[in-house]
Order: sequence, then structure tokens, then C-alpha cells
Amino acid sequence: MRNKNNNIHNSRVGSQKAKRGRSIRSLFRNPYNVYLAIILVSLILLPPLVGNYWTQVLGNIGIYIMLGIGLNVVVGFAGLLDLGYVAFYAIGAYGYALLASPHFGIHIPFWLMLPACVAIAAGGGALLGIPVLRMRGDYLAIVTLGFGEIIRIVLNNMDTVTNGPRGLLRIDPPAIGDFIVNSPFRWYYLILVSIFLSTFVAERLNNSRIGRAWIAMREDQDTAAVMGINILKYKLLAFAIGASFAGIGGAIFAARQGSIFPENFSLMVSINVLCLIIIGGMGSIPGVILGSVILIGLPEVLRGIQQYRMLAFGGLLVIMMIFRPTGFIPSARRKMEFKE
Repeated sequence: MRNKNNNIHNSRVGSQKAKRGRSIRSLFRNPYNVYLAIILVSLILLPPLVGNYWTQVLGNIGIYIMLGIGLNVVVGFAGLLDLGYVAFYAIGAYGYALLASPHFGIHIPFWLMLPACVAIAAGGGALLGIPVLRMRGDYLAIVTLGFGEIIRIVLNNMDTVTNGPRGLLRIDPPAIGDFIVNSPFRWYYLILVSIFLSTFVAERLNNSRIGRAWIAMREDQDTAAVMGINILKYKLLAFAIGASFAGIGGAIFAARQGSIFPENFSLMVSINVLCLIIIGGMGSIPGVILGSVILIGLPEVLRGIQQYRMLAFGGLLVIMMIFRPTGFIPSARRKMEFKE
């Protein structure tokens, strides 16, 4: 009897090992997973090969990727045109800087402030969403544009709180014990981890019940409402969740720069983030990453031809919009709709 039980146990263990082996082999047979693994290893090994300057540029690209992922939730998933997205970026940055600098003499650690900045930015997104719940299209874009400018002007004029145009200086960097994130290489890896976490969350949202409700809203709000989707609830969720990604980006930006000013949060930031989504492909997270590399990284590559740099860049955008109007890597749904 004991031998029989041992045989059953051994067969079960053997079958489990065989299943695990098959799953691992199937994982590497998928070309997408192989490419993803190669890209991940390349990104980890890249900074020592390119030096400090290009590592700093890669960090800038990474921050825009996080902003693009957040705005992609609002514009790409839910179909809500938001031109004031920079406001949440500023809220996250100033939320951290005010409580981690000599301005008020408060020095709360970065790791405690990061979730607080996410919550504050998400709250700001919900507050913006409440008065614009029944607006669509151009009207929504104009109101959100005004909101972004209001936040910048408030930051510029509230001298007693934000120090006005003089900005906030000597902002504390993140630290774990004696390990301080104060070099381009360390910042690169911190931003890289943040991008992977943001991408994971956004991808899970896109494939969830909330994501499907956003897609239905984007296609036709009236039909979605008739089918039982609470439009007001999911609009608020889109604004709040999208803003939370900007809160992360803002806190990292403030800590990385060490000083921030109201002019860091101009309308051009919102326009750049929206452009990289359009270039990469709306609703597509790989498209956001590629769009960030093109929009933020390409001007640095073309710095050698300074006077022709923007001309070449603008020409590339025009060509892309003619031949790839859905973006370089559109989402599968968008690609199918465009073909139809």
C-alpha cells in the first residue's frame, strides 16, 4: 500500500514537473516573449554603454513614458480629450517638493510621499472630472486646457506657499539608508522600475471590466449608457487613474531635478505627451513607449544639426501622419477599426 502511495505521489510530482517544463518551453517559443526578454536585458545593460549624458536623456524619455501611459488611459482607453494633463504632473511634483525641501523645513522621505502624491493627483483628477462630466469633444478639451493653465498660474502667484516664480530648491532625493539615488545611473533604474509597474497596471486595467467599459464609452457614449454602463462613474475613474500616473512622474521629476519652477509645467508638456500618444498609436502601450523615444529622444540625436533639427523632426511627423495615421504601433482594435 505504501509503495502504491509513493508511486502515485511520484507520478504527480513528475506530471507537475513536466507541465512546468512545457510552460517554460512554450513561454520561450512565443516570439513576443523572447523579444520582450531581449529588450529587458538590453535596457538593464544599456547605461554603462552610453554614458552619463545619454543615461540622463533616457531618464527624460522614461518620465514622458509614465506621463504617456497615464494620458493614454484618459485619451486612448476612455476617449476623453484632456489638454490639461500637465496640471496633475505639477500637483505630484509640488506635492513632493513642498514636503521634502527646506521651504517649510519638512523632510518626509520619498518613499512615504510617493503614494501620497499619487493620491493627491488622483484626487485632483476626480475634482477636474466632476464639472466636466457632461462635456464631450472640443468643449472638454477647452475646459481641461483652462484647468492646466489655472494650476500653473496659481503656482506662479502663490508666493507664500509655492515660492512663486523663484521655485522650490534643494529637494531631497530618494534614499534607502545610506544609499542615495543621486546619479543618472541610479535614477535610470528607478525610472525603469516605475515604467514596468505603470505598464503592468495599465495593461491589467485595459483588459479588465473597467477597461472594456472605457472602450465602450470611447466608441459611443450613448450606446454604452443604454447598455447599462455608468458613464459618469467611469469618466471619473479615467480622470483619477490617469492623473495618478502623472503624480508618480511629477514626484520623480521633482526629486530628480532637485528644484522645480512653475514654468516646468507649461502647456507644451501636455501637447508633447498628447503628440507622443498620437505618434505611437492611441490605446497602445508599446506605442506610447515608441512615441516617447521618437518625440523626446530624436531631437537629442539630431542636436548635431541644430538649425535643421526641428525642420527634420517636423518633416518626419508629417510623413508619419500621411503614411501611418493610426500611429506606429496602434492597438489591435484601432487598427481593425481603421481598416473597416
